[in-house]
Amino acid sequence: MGKRSINGSDFAAMALLGADYLQRNAEYVNALNVFPVPDGDTGTNMNLTMTSGVRELRGKPSASIGKAAEALSKGLLMGARGNSGVILSQLFRGFSKSLAGFEEAGATQVAAALQHGVDMAYKAVVKPVEGTILTVAKEAAKHAVQYSRRTNDVAELLREVHQKAHEALQRTPDLLPVLKQVGVVDSGGQGLVFIYEGFVRSLLELDGSGYQDSYSMPSEAAPPEEVAVPAAAPVPRAQEPKSAQSRLSTEAIEFLYDMEFFINRKLSGKTAVYFDESAYNRALEKDGDSILVIAEDDMIKVHVHSRKPGDVLNLSLPYGELTDIHILNMREQHRDLLEREAVDVSGADYSSTELLAGQAVPVTPPGQVFERAPFGIIAVAMGEGIADIFMENEVDSVLSGGQTMNPSTEDFVKAIEALSAEHIYILPNNGNIILAAEQAAELSGRNVSVIPTRTIPQGLAAVLAFKEDESAERNAAWMKSAAEQVLSGQVTKAVRDTAIEGVDIREGDFIGIKEKTIVVSHASLLQACQGLIGSLLDGGGDLLTVLTGEDAESSETASLCEWIAEQYPQLELEVQKGGQPLYPYVFAVE
Repeated sequence: MGKRSINGSDFAAMALLGADYLQRNAEYVNALNVFPVPDGDTGTNMNLTMTSGVRELRGKPSASIGKAAEALSKGLLMGARGNSGVILSQLFRGFSKSLAGFEEAGATQVAAALQHGVDMAYKAVVKPVEGTILTVAKEAAKHAVQYSRRTNDVAELLREVHQKAHEALQRTPDLLPVLKQVGVVDSGGQGLVFIYEGFVRSLLELDGSGYQDSYSMPSEAAPPEEVAVPAAAPVPRAQEPKSAQSRLSTEAIEFLYDMEFFINRKLSGKTAVYFDESAYNRALEKDGDSILVIAEDDMIKVHVHSRKPGDVLNLSLPYGELTDIHILNMREQHRDLLEREAVDVSGADYSSTELLAGQAVPVTPPGQVFERAPFGIIAVAMGEGIADIFMENEVDSVLSGGQTMNPSTEDFVKAIEALSAEHIYILPNNGNIILAAEQAAELSGRNVSVIPTRTIPQGLAAVLAFKEDESAERNAAWMKSAAEQVLSGQVTKAVRDTAIEGVDIREGDFIGIKEKTIVVSHASLLQACQGLIGSLLDGGGDLLTVLTGEDAESSETASLCEWIAEQYPQLELEVQKGGQPLYPYVFAVE
């Protein structure tokens, strides 16, 4: 049985089943994270990213594989979370671009599209690391290109892709020593293998096809006998605070028309005017705000809040046909919202900034309209205490996130849109969030600098280094430099037995992590903290900052501070309530 080509419907079925396999096995993928910490999240990030992609695909069904792949790509791009999610979105972004304009694709075209996806993913990562999802995708695509010369059967080709991806996955420990040390394969690569398996199973009849799994899936990851079309998993979103809306007067909404539409550049019998994205954005800024323009080959997505919707449409017409036009009057929406809230008067006393679900929402005084501020800062944090610290130090918006729940590219884009500032700085405060922030900065079209902070202490140091009266470029350099001067550590509980970098770890032990390295493991939280602090101060230091988590006991904190005072009498000690989950203590040495 063979399949010489696939169309948009075939591809949609493949993507849906691939997403389903990944969703069913997300926890299994999470368990492959090298560090035995309770918030390993590769599977979660890839699952949420893929869920966003198939949601877009469901909303724009097409018999054309080019259009179906484009829909999946756009959904992945905006929903990308964490490094693994961003890389996944880039793999299918390149795949989509390669198949643009195709109604169907044969084995040769599919193989070329896989290779184009790998090329784009490698370009998106500043320092590609082998032994990761990149390697798995690369080896599978390379084999696909070669094998496509020997077959015209797409199902057979994808079976080979899945097989080669699995083989490459098994070799990841040979390329990344830390994987071999803990006895696991790369988690992101495993997630991609699950997606590819869904692709294969959607095209092959398992009974009588002769296809056998090349490896034994764990019992909890085994597929059911009957696979239903997966429903889109709900994506957690921050609650909308009533206080901010109720304290904003309707007249203060300056750019009142919320506009969203597409410009279709494919014109029959005509040649569209050259699209100068920078000039187009400048024109929109004259009477608009919250501008987002995504140019994807022959399709341009435009979002803008404007005072003059007619001018926006007239500006856009020369570039192509306008489709899917949505224009909402935000003043009208605001009046409706105020009427609804008037029914439910809580009597609560709100401060000038309301903090809900970890997200800080700036409040505009009633009746007042502001011009754009010279700068704005967005930070990512988990824990009300840490969010408060950022807000007290000139941060305008705090996105809820960390290891467990990474903000998506779309979350960052919306945060950028919400800030009325000429230049915006983003502090990811987690190495797994940097790529999503950078992707959002590129998509936003605004002046955005991503400071690659990898920990909360680095983010706090970067904020303190900011100077209002300096240029954007100098501030970016100083903030980055300040972050690099901070040595960070954190303590959490191990979720499994393992041995890594000479440290024997038992499930339930407290492990001390110095930057990216586990340096101590102990059944006692206090002794784990002492061992970590000793390692952090090996090279000296003048100031030790302690951020206490939501599980930190005041008596234990007092004992730890007494020990620090005895062992390091010359050291300046600062203790602040962070409220972060899973990590009882976070340390910073300067």
